[in-house]
Amino acid sequence: MNAHDPFDSLPPLTPDDAYQEEFSAPQRSSVFFAASDLEGQPIPARQWLVDGLIPSGTVTLLGGDGGTGKSLLALQLAASTALARAWLGLPTASGRAMYISAEDDRDELHRRIADICRAEGATPADLDRLTLRSLAGEDALLATQNGRAGALQASALYRELDAKLREDAPALVVLDTLADLFPGNENDRTQARQFIGMLRGLAIKHECAVVMLAHPSLSGLNSGSGTSGSTGWNNSVRSRLYLERVKDEGYEADPDARILRTMKANYGRTGGEISLKWREGVFVADAPVTGLDRMAATAKAERVFLKLMRTFTDEGRTVNHAGGATYAPTVFAKHPDAEKCTKQALRGAMDKLLSDGKIGIEKQGSPSKQRQFLVLK
Repeated sequence: MNAHDPFDSLPPLTPDDAYQEEFSAPQRSSVFFAASDLEGQPIPARQWLVDGLIPSGTVTLLGGDGGTGKSLLALQLAASTALARAWLGLPTASGRAMYISAEDDRDELHRRIADICRAEGATPADLDRLTLRSLAGEDALLATQNGRAGALQASALYRELDAKLREDAPALVVLDTLADLFPGNENDRTQARQFIGMLRGLAIKHECAVVMLAHPSLSGLNSGSGTSGSTGWNNSVRSRLYLERVKDEGYEADPDARILRTMKANYGRTGGEISLKWREGVFVADAPVTGLDRMAATAKAERVFLKLMRTFTDEGRTVNHAGGATYAPTVFAKHPDAEKCTKQALRGAMDKLLSDGKIGIEKQGSPSKQRQFLVLK
């Protein structure tokens, strides 16, 4: 901890005390109530940091392979929030922001802030509402494990963060990255849900958006799903974004190009994407395709996907949604009847068709050798 730990004046807490202080049952604020009690009450508006993309009061997972640029993109988001400016051309809530990095040291954060300020026509003095913290080389764990039960407990750093949030009341907290901040096994569903629950507790208590950065697993990287470890990570967060390079069969035509995809959105639509370019130290959004052009491109990709699904079904061939040799977007993009639809466009179409229930996922085989494949509904 730093030399000015806000808990210096408090009596020391044991790990068990810290856990009880944060998560004991007597502190629950929820109560049972009848739905009829809502009669006549105003419907609360959903609060967003970035409308339709990053909700407030909960946790968003931003994934991306190492070196893709997710840390820079998240720092740009924090700066946009503090400057009350758009992020990637999207309206962003104005407020204080906090960026905590366990990967980048102070000098690297300084260089990135300089690039962001240059792009925004601002100076570091304009970023008085942005608080930075580098934990590079330090113990960055936000939780500890109870050796007897395996349960997660709030660490001293978690308590320090809680106190700083209470003091600053930011609209956004960025935590970089999951691998450095989480003490457990990423493949353990219970621990994954517990940890996200701890972060969501902060988001609710302090009425802010929490954005956690994470690396995908090898399977998540190869399939393009961006998932990591247990399904508990994806299932526990309310929103999940994925930043990836633009490749076609492993070939990267433009090393500065990226796509930010909406992989999960409990409060909005999935399947959306934003095309980005790295320019002079920052990411900028490509000029968007709008109106009828975007609608036509989306409709075409969905039509082609359904057409090829019917063709493959008639031929007795199967494709899947997860990856590998029979990954539908890859297989369909190579088909002569793909009508020049790209793998990326077909992947977006697949996600949308799954969401709309026009295609589904079925399983076949014994539990030990089970395989999944797509079917028409």
